[in-house]
Amino acid sequence: MDSSQLLKGVLDMAVLATLTAEDGYGYDVVRRLRDAGLDDIGDASVYGTLRRLFAAGALSSYVVPSEEGPHRKYYGVTDAGRAMLKSQRDDWHAFASTISHLLSAQEAAR
Repeated sequence: MDSSQLLKGVLDMAVLATLTAEDGYGYDVVRRLRDAGLDDIGDASVYGTLRRLFAAGALSSYVVPSEEGPHRKYYGVTDAGRAMLKSQRDDWHAFASTISHLLSAQEAAR
């Protein structure tokens, strides 16, 4: 199965979940998603998702000076983002339960 198609559908949720644990800047979010097992995640996909979630009010941002290079733009989850994540989490659990049920029924029919 092509997991990239699945990832597109849940990238907002994955980014929000990652940032709920701790604020982070773009590449930090990419690294944390990859460390969690999303090895094929593209940098551009994550940066685009961060911009879109910020524009939607789900994320706040602030700049932190860096002595090792350019300033970093950090993102944090807003109350609206937490509500969005809760809704997406509920949807995910319902969807995953339905698919698991269908797969179990198919296995039992064998």
